Amino acid sequence: MSKKILVIEDHEDIRENIIEILSLSGYEAEGARNGKEGLEKAQSLLPDLIICDIMMPELDGYSVLKILAQKPETASIPFIFLTAKTERSDIRKGMSLGADDYLTKPFEESELLEAVEARFRKQEILQKHYANTAEGMKNFAQDAKQWIDLLRPEEYKTKTYKKKESIYWEGEVAHFVYLVEEGEVKTFRVNPEGKELITAVYKPGDFFGYLDVMAGDKHNDTAEALQDTELLLIPKEDFVHLISGNPAVAVRMVKMLAGAVKEKEENLLQMAYDSVRRRVAKALVKLAEDDFNAEVHLSREELANIVGIAKETLIRTLSDLKSENLIEVKGNTIRVLQAGQLLRI
Repeated sequence: MSKKILVIEDHEDIRENIIEILSLSGYEAEGARNGKEGLEKAQSLLPDLIICDIMMPELDGYSVLKILAQKPETASIPFIFLTAKTERSDIRKGMSLGADDYLTKPFEESELLEAVEARFRKQEILQKHYANTAEGMKNFAQDAKQWIDLLRPEEYKTKTYKKKESIYWEGEVAHFVYLVEEGEVKTFRVNPEGKELITAVYKPGDFFGYLDVMAGDKHNDTAEALQDTELLLIPKEDFVHLISGNPAVAVRMVKMLAGAVKEKEENLLQMAYDSVRRRVAKALVKLAEDDFNAEVHLSREELANIVGIAKETLIRTLSDLKSENLIEVKGNTIRVLQAGQLLRI
């Protein structure tokens, strides 16, 4: 089924030219002569994309976007502005209202089609469904890195951390959201007695730190490189702009934050009521699911800190699971052989 595009432009020649280009490219395009008519058609047609001039009679483009952004049924429709102006103040105003892109008149046919195709590619990502589970959060985080090009990717930097080097500390003000490009990272908290509890382990492709950015100004745990690691640092301001400027992303982020709270509550209940054997089995399956060979590469102490038990207790439990042929152990590498059986313990 072809995508529907609404073109709101008061100059008839420009409007008809855009509609012709889009129609010849396989899109279903319809025009509106001014902002008021465009607003009415947008609400009745619910197009897949809106291309809108800024300076128009009846209702300007800024007003059209602002009104549509306040209505749930139209808030997530991608919006491209057409403008003859190039002043940065105009661009900032449009982007602050939620515009996705700008085309400055006059423009080439290829520029128009590239902008339209780019918006549809990004919209497909934004409209994906994410379950309120750990796997859903992982998928959300992995897709989120594809939204970076909505912002200013050329200004982001990659930073290398040595093994055991701290990335940030608990209580430190959060300045960045992080994407693991190489290596592994653990996050952990330390109780008053000095015992470490690992809260998560992140591998290449994982996205972390966004919960702290969304929840407040400070990190709730400490992050440390498990091995030599490369991270892409995304400024907090850019990430918040991404969320606030894209209603579809914001809705999914709220759902994922709710899912994260629920998962943490379930983890606390498991630590309180599950047997040590069951907690170790669940942790091994969860850690191994991201590895191609279903392997866990952590020291016994680190794994014990994740489960929340003594190192000696962990070693005994691993020995039992190994004797039952549920796992294979070689040094610090633990390979899960029977994930289903481990989860049924």
